[in-house]
Amino acid sequence: TTWRILPLLFPVCVHERELEKAMGKLLGFLLLVLALACVPPSEARARLLASKTLLNEYAVELKDLTIRYSIYNVGTSPAQSVVLDDDSFPPEEFTVVRGLLSASWERISQNSNVTHNVILQVKEPGRYNISWARLSYTTDDGQEQVGYTSAPGEVMVNNYREFSRNHELHVMEWLAFVAMSTPTIVLPLLIWYRSYSKYEALKTKKA
Repeated sequence: TTWRILPLLFPVCVHERELEKAMGKLLGFLLLVLALACVPPSEARARLLASKTLLNEYAVELKDLTIRYSIYNVGTSPAQSVVLDDDSFPPEEFTVVRGLLSASWERISQNSNVTHNVILQVKEPGRYNISWARLSYTTDDGQEQVGYTSAPGEVMVNNYREFSRNHELHVMEWLAFVAMSTPTIVLPLLIWYRSYSKYEALKTKKA
């Protein structure tokens, strides 16, 4: 019943993909709030939560694909020797354009966060399951902790030609259309103008 009422309250046409992304972000936020609430105030210990997010609205082969890693220290002490390692992008399927799939931070203070971006390109269209990245760090008492980021899940990578045909501006096609259409418009206009000029000249002589 609630979902049937929502379109009446918010008359916005929401794409299914956008709704899924919004629900994913809301779920991640709720998990972060829950984790913050569950950390005992007397426990002086680092606790890291990490998310892995695809920033692109559409994934297209041979086009830049941006992955953002966000790491939050929701604990009460700094995290030391933080290492992020992502092996979910095999080189035979993905090309790293900018950034590194492995990153490290000497220290992440309590109640703070860091972000790390990587730009990739997918070599072939199709469905890809983008899984989590591994996160390790050391607490103040010397204990090594291992965790994992969230995972974007299955991503559909579109064919470049099909995507361009459906979404891009097609500037070259429009320029070609204008070039081909111009003679059919200009030539009749020139013929009419010449006839009109001759008629006006004869009219002037008779007068």
